[in-house]
Amino acid sequence: MSSILQVIEKMKLNVWKIDDVPESYSSDVYRLTLISGEHVYVKIPYNRDKLHREFQILETLKGVIPVPQVMDIWYGDESISGALLLTAISGVPCTADMDDKLSFQIGMYHARLHEVNMQHYGYHTTEGFKPLEQNDWRLHIQHNFDKWKEPCKEILVQALYEKCIRYFDHAYSALPEPDGPVVVHMDFRPGNILVNGNEVAGIIDFESARAGSTEIEFTKMNRYIWEVNPHMKSAYLEGYRTIRPMIDLERVIPFYDFYDAFSAVVWCKNRGIEQNKEFLQESIRTLQKVVAN
Repeated sequence: MSSILQVIEKMKLNVWKIDDVPESYSSDVYRLTLISGEHVYVKIPYNRDKLHREFQILETLKGVIPVPQVMDIWYGDESISGALLLTAISGVPCTADMDDKLSFQIGMYHARLHEVNMQHYGYHTTEGFKPLEQNDWRLHIQHNFDKWKEPCKEILVQALYEKCIRYFDHAYSALPEPDGPVVVHMDFRPGNILVNGNEVAGIIDFESARAGSTEIEFTKMNRYIWEVNPHMKSAYLEGYRTIRPMIDLERVIPFYDFYDAFSAVVWCKNRGIEQNKEFLQESIRTLQKVVAN
């Protein structure tokens, strides 16, 4: 609570009420009710790179898709990474239970996001935009996996770990050529899609967004929506294709389902096994499922 009080002081906000936003897994997010009655959000990122990344991406996406507007930014001090003051979007997080109209809209807005072309693969940091080595998306994926091997080896049972290594080598070499670079959200899931009834109200949480290949973007839609309600997929694809062609999902989703879960094991180790036990177990189950096929 001391962090948000410091941010409120730095931004000179007249606040009547402070509410936590519990479903924020990386950064600290607060819903503020101002004395005027206006609702705003304050986001205190996990680190300064995430602060700069979200700010730059939100500025890039103005007028492209419905996203929060940045009202103010504080660049932090030695104790706090900084904060963004964001407009409130009137809506609630999407669930897996949606109609065709909403699925169509989600696909359309996702495609509009992917229509934002970038000059290089890479991501924003405190020092500006950092392009990937050799501007090579697949080399980046390989380097990430190599970096995650040791921490995963400490968490996974040996048999599963060895299957994961073999799976990556086989599946990685079979991937089609990547598209991009375009803006990718990196956490496009129901909780980050705000809706009013069967209308998309806004897309939130761009702290991990970057210039990448769209092949990495469909894993969570598949895991949390299409596998729960398979009939939702066709309307989403129809909406997406009104804006741009769809890549070969059948060839990329299994690999990135695996890649996402492998990285999540490392995330849980870094952020605390006990605090993230449920997420860790979900990620391990995903790995078991993928490598068994």
